[in-house]
Amino acid sequence: MSNHLKELRCLKKYTAKQMSEKLGISKPFYCQLENRTRRLSYAMAIKIAAIFKMKPDAIFYEDYVEIENGKSE
Repeated sequence: MSNHLKELRCLKKYTAKQMSEKLGISKPFYCQLENRTRRLSYAMAIKIAAIFKMKPDAIFYEDYVEIENGKSE
């Protein structure tokens, strides 16, 4: 299963710490979101999408469909 959030972060050359600071959350919390061990709220998806100047669906929709279809890791 791909991880679009991590791919985007690396593409933009942001560290997990930088992302957590931009979002106003702890680095462990951000890493849990990125690794899908913590549920992503809609409000947080909006904040993350704003950082990348994208719509939330462009980042998260494909992962959601894979999870719903039972293709998660």
